[in-house]
Amino acid sequence: MKELTNYFLKKEILFKEIKEILPKDLGSRKKIDIFIATSIKREFYAIFIVDAKSRFIRKNAEDLLVIYEKLIEYADHNFKKKELLISSPLCSKAKKFLEDNKWSVRVDFM
Repeated sequence: MKELTNYFLKKEILFKEIKEILPKDLGSRKKIDIFIATSIKREFYAIFIVDAKSRFIRKNAEDLLVIYEKLIEYADHNFKKKELLISSPLCSKAKKFLEDNKWSVRVDFM
């Protein structure tokens, strides 16, 4: 969580509250870190961190949207910002698909 805070601090985003959600709580078996956060500007963030060795492809992006929909139901909140922080290679089609769905994709994490 300290890495996450430092990462967003470099982007000049400061969080008032960060809470980790386990994928198991959302009925998922994916190896993904999920956080919900509130910035000091009262913007609500849904942050997904993917650290895999294999390429992140379009199918993974579609699975991510399903998990996001479950997160909305679980937290009973629509998030203003949706962030994907990824350290593995990213397929260009997956990136375009996520950006078309108003996601912010950052490949430079970790």
